[in-house]
Amino acid sequence: MGRVEGKVALVTGGGSGLGAADCEALAREGAVVVVTDVKLEPALAVADRIGNGAVAMALDVADEAQWIAVMQEIEARFGRLDVLVNNAGVVLSADVEETSLEQFRWVSAIMTDGVFLGCKHAIPLMNKGSGGSIVNMSSTGALLGYPIFFAYSAAKGAVRAMTKSVAVMCQEKGYKIRCNSVHPGSIETPMVQTAEGRPGQTREIPEGVLPPGTAGHPKDVAALVLYLASDESRFITGAEMVIDNGVTIRPF
Repeated sequence: MGRVEGKVALVTGGGSGLGAADCEALAREGAVVVVTDVKLEPALAVADRIGNGAVAMALDVADEAQWIAVMQEIEARFGRLDVLVNNAGVVLSADVEETSLEQFRWVSAIMTDGVFLGCKHAIPLMNKGSGGSIVNMSSTGALLGYPIFFAYSAAKGAVRAMTKSVAVMCQEKGYKIRCNSVHPGSIETPMVQTAEGRPGQTREIPEGVLPPGTAGHPKDVAALVLYLASDESRFITGAEMVIDNGVTIRPF
């Protein structure tokens, strides 16, 4: 039996990068994955590739009506939701002086509003089943001062705080739902490639223990997401799981 055998998992931003890696890991270990993305085509491609009954749905995470529709479709098809991975994200390279209010609101809509709406509308469906696990993708940007990623860091900081609030609320209300945040450092994804000014140029990530300053591979984060989605992590909730090869603990 797989580590998440029989679970139904929804992943946002599942058409590429970390989201696609999360979908692959969950499907490989037995979950039926609902791959969502603002663009349906890449979500369809991922669902077709990972198999195991995966389905693709279009979802703009900043649109509450679309969240409601997706949850209704999942309930109609599967009758349950066990795992939510709030992964969808964007990055804006600008410090506080350079960021416009419109840009700030755009970033916040996707990564703050999107996580809020995901948690809000997943919890009732999870409660109709046997509970579940919510994994919110944050960042080391929520823990360190990155001037050039001001809006991104602000949104990821909100994700960190919302995660803890949801975790405690679920415990207080007796819900069998855990909620944790994941805080990756630099991971070799299309979003990071674009942020570093090398879109489409993929660096090879070696196997084994990585030296300082090396980017991680999406599969590294997916392994942690899989653990948090599984019942193996039943005693973990409200945690901020840092996965950064030691960046945040270095004194220099």
